[in-house]
Amino acid sequence: MKITEFVKQPAIVPQLASSTRDEVIAELVQALQKTGAFDAAHTGDVLAAVMRRETLGSTGIGRGLAIPHSRHSSVAQLAGVLGVTHLPNGIPFDAIDGEPVHVMVLMISPQDQPGLHLRALDCVVQTLKDDTTLAKVKASKDTNEIWALLGGS
Repeated sequence: MKITEFVKQPAIVPQLASSTRDEVIAELVQALQKTGAFDAAHTGDVLAAVMRRETLGSTGIGRGLAIPHSRHSSVAQLAGVLGVTHLPNGIPFDAIDGEPVHVMVLMISPQDQPGLHLRALDCVVQTLKDDTTLAKVKASKDTNEIWALLGGS
């Protein structure tokens, strides 16, 4: 699996406008909805599902990366959105290393496909595990550049 199979180029937000965890998650859910991943009528429910998951434990996995995620019946296939904040102090996310987050990959998968969901989480980690790649994504303000860094063509 490649990250570009579920994070499509139009689902890259190179300059997030929000400054808090909850605002960023809402901004990313909205951006994902605009790609057609799910009907606009389900935006509130999808956001609530992601926030419920966040209450179980932060999805800030360290090194400035967070992967907010959930499964939801309104999506027919795995979909993701990548967002970058350029706030100097990042976004407080209660990450496991205590560091603020600069790069977020929000994922929503079908309710009945938990295996796919877990493979996608691993895919994000594997794609962004290299510190150099993560730093380049973090520094970029250009959708095309981020897409290329993710392996898109």
